[in-house]
Amino acid sequence: MQLIQPQVIHDVIAAGISAGADFVDVFVERTFNDGMVFKNSRVEDSQSGTLFGIGIRLIHDEQALYGYTNSTDREELLRITNLLGARINGKGKDLTLNFEKLSYPKIPTMLDKEVDAKYKLSYLKNIDERLRKDSKVSQVMLNFTKKKQLIEVYNSEGLFATEERPYIRLFHHLVMKDGNLQTEAFYGPGAIGGWEFIEKLNTEEVCENLLKQATTTLYASPCPAGKMPVVIDNGFGGVIFHEACGHLLETTSVEKKASVFWNKMGEQIAHSAVTALDDGTIAGAWGSLSIDDEGMPTQRTTLIENGILKNFISDRLGELKTGHKRTGSARRQSYKYAPASRMRNTFIQSGEYELAELIGAVPNGIYAKKMGGGSVDPSTGQFNFSVQEAYLIEDGKITKPVKGATLIGTGPDIMSKISMVGKDLQLMAGMCGSVSGSIPTTVGQPPIKVDEILVGGQA
Repeated sequence: MQLIQPQVIHDVIAAGISAGADFVDVFVERTFNDGMVFKNSRVEDSQSGTLFGIGIRLIHDEQALYGYTNSTDREELLRITNLLGARINGKGKDLTLNFEKLSYPKIPTMLDKEVDAKYKLSYLKNIDERLRKDSKVSQVMLNFTKKKQLIEVYNSEGLFATEERPYIRLFHHLVMKDGNLQTEAFYGPGAIGGWEFIEKLNTEEVCENLLKQATTTLYASPCPAGKMPVVIDNGFGGVIFHEACGHLLETTSVEKKASVFWNKMGEQIAHSAVTALDDGTIAGAWGSLSIDDEGMPTQRTTLIENGILKNFISDRLGELKTGHKRTGSARRQSYKYAPASRMRNTFIQSGEYELAELIGAVPNGIYAKKMGGGSVDPSTGQFNFSVQEAYLIEDGKITKPVKGATLIGTGPDIMSKISMVGKDLQLMAGMCGSVSGSIPTTVGQPPIKVDEILVGGQA
């Protein structure tokens, strides 16, 4: 069953073209949300609900106008379209549409299994009890979130596309104290799928790793500061590439020439050891899509190949403004946002080295086992990221744990100094905020060796 009558959409799009738009698209969304926050060994919050709305976009030349509403009423939708169209200085024309439903390959997902609230509560309670067996754990916070997004996309080229997207994520966060010492640990796996993804997690292993990480960092020595080689481990280590380089390859930055890479197509922007991709087609991955929010089938996009810039991340407006072809990367948080070029599953591709070889190639430096949060200036790629779990490397061997480490640099600089890339690629779920809201994205990489980076520390 369609979310709205096609004839209503036909009239809305025809009104936009009649007002002078070159292109009109309509995004219809119904999202079912379900979430639970478990804190202080009890349910602190439990929410469920439905979000519904319609977004209308008119494009004329390189100008885009956007409006949205919760109403399916034809007159209200036409009123919004006419308000947008009044701001266009273009020549209107008549339009007759015959919508043709898009056929496209579906990205495999885990079954969208559902369980009742009692089962969810029992599952979270078991994790809480397991973590609290360690007497130094002072707080455990577990956040379960699940949603199913149904979308329909229509446009003035006759496209009609629809997709159902189930998302699920479980965020683990603990605080450990011993006297005046305190530390935190977190883990937040997510996927396209249902509760069966959560059930496949090895809960005992997850808890053991969180406790080991927290215990290690609790008693770690202050990290030394200065420029030095750093080995960054796989998984969430990819957040640096995402923030310090990935955003600079989105046409939302390129079209404004706000990216240092805007005119570097075909040039060397990274070490020859680096090949990086943005892939929306990975089965079950948190950032995967079968179609983007403009109705274009998603794809696997090589961004950097052996250090050479090969592609940008582009949507319809990005292609219009920059000439860089669309990559199935138009994304938005909800109908309240116009689509923009955004990352999906973005990662550095596997290389040829074992982790031990990377460590052995560092006389003295830092092993960043787990990355934390940070900040980046998208116009320059200047970043500052904390390291959640770090160790000294001395004479090519991992020695004692250190805390308080930060990695400071710029995207272009760090990309040129990744001289060795490991074999063990791992992806991690995250949320990415930008001009079209907060969306599910995946970061990732194998272990990498950065020849030199500024390390901020307390020692």
